[in-house]
Amino acid sequence: MRSSPLAVAAASHKLVTCISCFDERSLAFHAVGYGRGSQIPAVVITSSGTAVSNLLPAVVEASQDFVPLILLTADRPPELLDCGANQAIDQVNHFGSFVRFFFNLPAPTDQIPARMVLTTLDSAAHRATSSPCGPVHINCPFREPLESSPCKWLSSCLTGLDFWMSNAEPFTKYIHMRLSNTSTNVPGEMSEVLDLIQKSKSSLLLFGAIHTEDEMWAALLLAKHLQWPVVADILSGLRLRTLLSSFPDIERNFIFVDNLDQALLSDTVKGWLEVDVVIQIGSRLTSKRVCQILEDRAPFSYIMVDKHPQRHDPSHIITHRIQTSIFEFVGCLRKASVTHTRSMWGISLQLLSKMVEWEIKFQITVECSLTEPYVAHVMSDALSSESALFLGNSMPIRDANLYGRSWSMCNQSVSSLMLNSDLPINLMRVAANRGASGIDGLLSTAIGFAAGCNKKVFCVVGDISLLHDTNGLAILKQRKLRKPMTILVVNNHGGAIFSNLPLADKVETSIMHQYFYTSHNISIRELCMAHGIKHLHVTTKEELKEALCVAQHEQMDCMIEIESSIDANASFHSILKKFALQTVQHTMNYLSWISNEGSILDEFCLYKIRKIQCSKYRIALEAPPTSAFVVDSCKEFYKEGFILSLELKDGSVGYGEVAPIGIHKENLVDAEYQLRFLIHVMEHVDVSCFLSLLRGSFSYWIWHELGIMPSSIFPSVRCGLEMAILNAIADAKGSNMLNILHPSINDNNKCETSSNVQICALIDSNGSPSEVANVAAKLIEEGFSAIKLKVARRGDPMLDAEIIQEVRKKVGCQVIIRADANRSWTYEEAMKFSSFVKDCNLQYIEEPVQDEDNILKFCEESGLSIALDETIDNIQENPMEKLVKFTHPAIAAVVIKPSVVGGFENAALIAQWAYHMGKMVVVSAAFESSLSLSAYTQFSCYLEMLSLGTFKVSDNVAAPAVAHGLGTYRWLKEDVTPNPLFICRNPKSGFVEASVADASRLVRDFQVNKKVVSYVIVEEQVRQYQCRIELNNVSCSFEVRETGLKTNDNVLVFLHGFLGNGQDWINIMKTFSGSAKCISVDLPGHGKSILHGLEGVGEEPWLSLETVADILHELIHHIAPAKVTLVGYSMGARIALFMALKFGTKIKGAILISGSPGLNDKLSRKIRAAKDDSRASTVITHGLQLFVSSWYAGELWKSLRSHPHSSRIIASRLQHDDVQSLAQMLSGLSIGRHL
Repeated sequence: MRSSPLAVAAASHKLVTCISCFDERSLAFHAVGYGRGSQIPAVVITSSGTAVSNLLPAVVEASQDFVPLILLTADRPPELLDCGANQAIDQVNHFGSFVRFFFNLPAPTDQIPARMVLTTLDSAAHRATSSPCGPVHINCPFREPLESSPCKWLSSCLTGLDFWMSNAEPFTKYIHMRLSNTSTNVPGEMSEVLDLIQKSKSSLLLFGAIHTEDEMWAALLLAKHLQWPVVADILSGLRLRTLLSSFPDIERNFIFVDNLDQALLSDTVKGWLEVDVVIQIGSRLTSKRVCQILEDRAPFSYIMVDKHPQRHDPSHIITHRIQTSIFEFVGCLRKASVTHTRSMWGISLQLLSKMVEWEIKFQITVECSLTEPYVAHVMSDALSSESALFLGNSMPIRDANLYGRSWSMCNQSVSSLMLNSDLPINLMRVAANRGASGIDGLLSTAIGFAAGCNKKVFCVVGDISLLHDTNGLAILKQRKLRKPMTILVVNNHGGAIFSNLPLADKVETSIMHQYFYTSHNISIRELCMAHGIKHLHVTTKEELKEALCVAQHEQMDCMIEIESSIDANASFHSILKKFALQTVQHTMNYLSWISNEGSILDEFCLYKIRKIQCSKYRIALEAPPTSAFVVDSCKEFYKEGFILSLELKDGSVGYGEVAPIGIHKENLVDAEYQLRFLIHVMEHVDVSCFLSLLRGSFSYWIWHELGIMPSSIFPSVRCGLEMAILNAIADAKGSNMLNILHPSINDNNKCETSSNVQICALIDSNGSPSEVANVAAKLIEEGFSAIKLKVARRGDPMLDAEIIQEVRKKVGCQVIIRADANRSWTYEEAMKFSSFVKDCNLQYIEEPVQDEDNILKFCEESGLSIALDETIDNIQENPMEKLVKFTHPAIAAVVIKPSVVGGFENAALIAQWAYHMGKMVVVSAAFESSLSLSAYTQFSCYLEMLSLGTFKVSDNVAAPAVAHGLGTYRWLKEDVTPNPLFICRNPKSGFVEASVADASRLVRDFQVNKKVVSYVIVEEQVRQYQCRIELNNVSCSFEVRETGLKTNDNVLVFLHGFLGNGQDWINIMKTFSGSAKCISVDLPGHGKSILHGLEGVGEEPWLSLETVADILHELIHHIAPAKVTLVGYSMGARIALFMALKFGTKIKGAILISGSPGLNDKLSRKIRAAKDDSRASTVITHGLQLFVSSWYAGELWKSLRSHPHSSRIIASRLQHDDVQSLAQMLSGLSIGRHL
């Protein structure tokens, strides 16, 4: 073999790792991958002849995408060229302009100094790694290698190599000298660029391919500095930001527009999108639509920044080409003090992107089958901080760019986000062969990338791409210098990308399959078996999740084959586009309406809450609620709840109702305490008018503005809160709830739905079959189009069946009859009922069985249609995951009580799932007042608009109007307003209906009926004062805060943790101030409390737990004569526990939160005490700022760092007037000093 000298030399060198492959093409792509991953060139050694030609595809890729690569190609000597010698071709300049450097070495001889070879190689390596990086080619002719070499070579050819052989440095060092410019002056050309940036109004920041984590950090710094909307390409590493979710301020500091490509499906967006300045960092954008809109909008100032000098301007629109690194560019901007603030332009783009993101996530999630967009959507779940991603060309990289998921949305599970997040932020590299964008050599490149970047690489390729590089499996099997890989092969048995082109609709299917899809039946499993690669085959979402989990924990390479279909894939992509387009149009309508209607107090559509008030009401009912247990002797029935009044700074007011009943998980007392808490937390908080878009916006607001986990708010409370906010926004806009949920921007755009909502009557089914039938007949005469009968209350299902039969006989076959069993029957009882009513034409029966697991069995066996009610009520978090098992067609409807499912946002999400599954949605009241009935009327109308949109996109026939479950108005004897909602027979339709106009009028003119109000909850005032206590030669000035009645004998004393202060408890204190006198204290050394008489910190700490407890006991005696209950957190909990045990006559109880009584082990106590002594010394020696930064970087505070208010909370830990005593508290109250 002509390359023997090169191969033997490399294999014999102890610092060289060699990989061999029988396919030069795969080997070359492997080297390209290594160069991508490490930014260091790999060396490819080949024999002569066509072996060299096989390197061309990889050379082209490396050249086009600036990947360093060194080619050493063996060759025949000059005398054997062009004379018919075997395996001899012209290899001089074989790769033409695709290499940065070419040199043809002479055949080896001792007449040539070895220095020539060294300087040539050093020059080649320099050219390969200097901008523009790329491949270099050194051709190495040999005469009969290792055979005809002379026995002795002249040593003179080695002259001058002594210094080189004595170290590991190259013979020739190339030094790139960079002049430091500390001056703030910038060159004239850059001044022009800086001026353009500073004056821009509608600008975009594009991130193309970014190759290192340091460059990603610089890109983030630039985005934060400019505050421009950011379009991050998948290859930037910033498109999949799952690992950024631990950074609580990410949304505030950056304006990511991940779904601009999808937004550009809309001609409205294309017409609206006007840009004046674009900065692009890094070459190549994956999105064709983004590139096209930029070309269409030219000319404008287009600034391209990349470190190589090559042109990358296929649209010929770049006006300023800056050759520099991103670090130097960012440094220049920061040095020149170029700053920007957020604009409505950026917020509008971000809003469009977020709405599309939500819709795509919804559509991908509710689709039951395993789809290719789903693979792109969930692959980030399999990635960790130790991962890197390599994407195949064709569909994988496009799907990842379109459907890849960034950080988790907070309405999924904020609790899991808090518990699983960590700092510092980790960034993830994403790579692909986009130089020439071919599909050959992808697997080999990915393997090389894994070796080069030293990460656990996750590779996604299509089946045709894999088949183009099956020889790469031989390299995969060798497993050298790299971590295990997971390879996802999306196998749709052909080239699916062609199915998305217009060509697919015009050419015969057989031609498409044979010449474009290149359909095949090759077994990927057999290929893996032949190479000893672990293979997993998946066909469902669950199987994919399991396979990814297995692959994550395996210490071996794993190939996951995902079964797909070209036709199904094309169909689902089309559906996603249609729904994305519909969402974009709706959002654009909303933005247009926002800018045209009413007044906006803030340019970012923000309103500040001025005050919140809560009124407890009690109204009389005509009869007990159907869900209540009633004692026979009871003759009067009442409904209790709260009316929430939310006033904005501009004077607009919104009302909401919180009225839990027996079916809620919370009771009235629970709701009141939570309302008291929220009243204080929400004061002066900003409310965005974009909350009315729903789609996770309320969950996001609750978490980021209030700092509360959305799932922790009781369903009835959240419903009332959302109702009040939506009504306040509507009032501010001079509109109503329906119009802010679904704006109509002009008369021609009015939605194709009725402005009236049909009502379903509710019958309690007490009495004989004939009596109940007569009641039903009377209701039908009044104009009700549907009736719902409560069943399963008589013990024997036969009796309920007789009632249904009698009612059907009485009212005829045209009237809609529903039944509701409220989960009261066993499966056997429900089946018995069903057998007697199958001919009664029930529209559905709600919740017929007690056990949720029997629902599907009942559907299969009974032949009746059912509706979900309590099943829906029990879902609070991640409803899409839990609803997936209820797609059975016999589940005909879902009954949604907004106050039970947790508000309008959750209700809309469940409704959208139901519409997607072809199910009916019925909005139901829970015996609330006219205020809620008015909101539910408008919400019902909104849902019908949603259903029309879903049917339109799906090309289905719209369902007939639904009678909603608002018939509970007939139970109201009194109401919370003097002018209740008027529900009556509509003379036009002949049915009992609620009017949206009447509902809007009631909310707009709403007044509370003061006769039914028991009391009003308002903002509690805090009394704050200093109290000096002296005891045993120790004196302490305490900062004290109080809320509640001074005369209340129920006293709660709150003790904070280390570095906290009494202010930490204020919201909790205000919550309980209605039932207790609440007192908080700044502990010694904390906040504004100052300890007098402190001795030197260097000595043994004298401030012990006993000392602090004694002085606090004296303080409590002074400010609270009666017995008290202590509430302590962390250090405060230890103090509270000690005091409860020591001062039983004064302390009647203690509530301990995250407290430790101490350590049992003597050695552990000694170590901990020493640590805390050292920490206390640090506080004094280095100051509080450094100590607090170090303290809150610990593992204990991981969840706090994830909290959206963490920066504010940690900043408050620096506000202490007596740092000397603070250090003493840390040392003296260490758990190492407590048994």
